[in-house]
Amino acid sequence: GLFGSPVSRREEKRDKKRAQELLDFIGIGEYADRLARNLPYGVQRRLEIARALGTEPKLILLDEPAAGFNPAEKVELAKVIRKIRDAGYTVLLIEHDMSLVMKVSDRVVVLDFGQKIADDVPVKVQDDPRVIEAYLGVPEDAS
Repeated sequence: GLFGSPVSRREEKRDKKRAQELLDFIGIGEYADRLARNLPYGVQRRLEIARALGTEPKLILLDEPAAGFNPAEKVELAKVIRKIRDAGYTVLLIEHDMSLVMKVSDRVVVLDFGQKIADDVPVKVQDDPRVIEAYLGVPEDAS
């Protein structure tokens, strides 16, 4: 049969090598021999990103990737996102942690109740009065 054939063994070896490369790229290579369910939460989330990259996407969508992360995990996540971007992938990031967004983005689009209120480079978006009002609110007596 096909199982155990030289071709399938070669393909399995190639696939394992590629998986290890992705884990190393994401910074979790030392966990390669552990079951996903036994990994710490932050490592599990980065594993999900590695799995997505394994499909060789043109674009990777990260929906609230920092949810539930502590500050140290957010620093690691920012490094991973920048690394993915620098490797030539397009990253679409949906995230409420504006500090993270500003650290990793080339362009930021801000929605407020489904309406686009800003679309520019991070430094301009964070200084946009509409963004400040939408995300920080404005005191009633300020208007």
